[in-house]
Amino acid sequence: MLKVEAGRARDIERARGPATEGCTESGAAAVVVLHETEIKECRSMSVEFRQRNPGEYARIIWKRKWLIILPTIAIATAVALVVLRLPDVYESVTLIVVKPSTISTSVVPVVSDDTLTRQLNNINQVVTSRSSLQPLVEKYGLYQQERQRGEPMETVIDTMRKDIHVEVNTSRNDITNGFNITYRGRDPRATQAVTAELASKFIDAQTQATVSSSTQTKQFFDQQLAQVKQELDDIDKRRLEYMQQHVDNLPTGAAAMLGRLTGLREQQKALITEIGRMRDSRTALGTQLNALQQQFEIDKEEVEEVRTDVKSTLAYGQLVQRKAALDSEVQNMLTTLRPQNPDVKAKKAELDSIVKEMAQMVNDAEAKNQEIRRRIADRPDLRISGMTSDIQRLENDIKRQETTLAQSEGEINEISQRINSVPGTEIGLEILNREYMTKKSNYDDLLKKSQQAELVANVAANAQGETIQVIDPANLPARPVAPKRFLLMGLGLAFGLAVGLFLAGAFEVPRLLTIQTMEDAEHYTGLPVLVSVPELLTPQEARRVPVRRRLLLAAGIAATLVSIPLLALLLRATHVFDRFLT
Repeated sequence: MLKVEAGRARDIERARGPATEGCTESGAAAVVVLHETEIKECRSMSVEFRQRNPGEYARIIWKRKWLIILPTIAIATAVALVVLRLPDVYESVTLIVVKPSTISTSVVPVVSDDTLTRQLNNINQVVTSRSSLQPLVEKYGLYQQERQRGEPMETVIDTMRKDIHVEVNTSRNDITNGFNITYRGRDPRATQAVTAELASKFIDAQTQATVSSSTQTKQFFDQQLAQVKQELDDIDKRRLEYMQQHVDNLPTGAAAMLGRLTGLREQQKALITEIGRMRDSRTALGTQLNALQQQFEIDKEEVEEVRTDVKSTLAYGQLVQRKAALDSEVQNMLTTLRPQNPDVKAKKAELDSIVKEMAQMVNDAEAKNQEIRRRIADRPDLRISGMTSDIQRLENDIKRQETTLAQSEGEINEISQRINSVPGTEIGLEILNREYMTKKSNYDDLLKKSQQAELVANVAANAQGETIQVIDPANLPARPVAPKRFLLMGLGLAFGLAVGLFLAGAFEVPRLLTIQTMEDAEHYTGLPVLVSVPELLTPQEARRVPVRRRLLLAAGIAATLVSIPLLALLLRATHVFDRFLT
């Protein structure tokens, strides 16, 4: 049998004792009480979470409506106050197109591989540099708020760079046809003026870059042309002098010296081969010598290991036994006699003689060992001596062959110098002619390029080449493009609503895991609810409930009113919405 009785859970549980279990319903304080005969059935209640229906969730939201409404109002109002005070941002756009050259490229070829797209990247860096933008900031009084806040000029310049956008328009072949310059500012006329000046800076920088590039190219070719012309004159002068000095001379001994040079080179190859063979032999002998020396050292170590240790001999062992016996006798005598006793002194003298004899045997054995080591060290190994002699002989042979090779190299150098110095008109003149023709071809090529560079420089100076010009001047913005106040206020409202729902959930989610209604009692106990008695309040308690609710609501409204300016100050201090101005 299941009963639902009115009263406070704490009082009933205290009255019923541990044989009862209960749960409190919000607002009614109803308690489900099980009799002792039904405890076993209650202990087997279901623990599966009960899913709520939309109506129950709606009642929960209505119950916590002020916990949702007040944070929503506070955050939305604070965001609205900040957003409404944000400055208007205006956008001005100018279109610059690429004007093709008025002279055909077949007449004036391009001498530089620097395309306009690549030039624009460099020009953009120049135009947006601090030295270019700072005068505009000071001239038009831009970013007054940031400057009044004490932000450094570098930060102001970075902000202005973000407000400048250059959009390049390219064709299918990635050829630049034009570009748009967009600038966003807070004053429409200043924005228009800055955009116009930026366009002017782009045009001036492009013109200056084109003229500078063509002029530098022309100067480079002129310098190279003058240098090659000087070299060509020097070669021509040397050729004339050579022809005047050797006009009647022919190389009579050139063929014989060439044959001799060929023979010496063959001999040089043979000597190099022989030296390599002897070096290989020397290396092999050196390896064998090292092996023999290592084996010799091992033999010496083995000889030392087989030497008899004097301490292992019979005589030394007898002395050790005699010494031990004397030690024992002396100790026994000292137990009954004084150290000054003649018998004790005699025994000690005998013991000292035994110790000296043992030390003498050790010293004699060590001397013999030293003598053996010396004789082993001084004993020569005939194999090592013979192999050392062979290596020395090879070293001498290698030195002789290297001396012969050096002499052969000297003869080769001498003959080569003689061949080079032979007054052969054909050989010397052919060399000079080839050098002259090479320089002449280089000179003709540079002369052609210099003429083309001069023509291109003239075209650039007269603004007849590829240039850029303004098609659409900077417009005067009529309405701001940022900030999107309604969107930001909507986001603030949504964020405030999310915060309110989060707070309501923080209070209600733990309650969803407990028994709050009759449906919860039936679900978790598996027993039907027969009676539900609401909480019975005294008149004094009934008067306190609405008063307490009104006080809580008033406190929440007061907290909301206080938090609105605080949130607004926090949002303005953090400059959260400044990013929506660009």
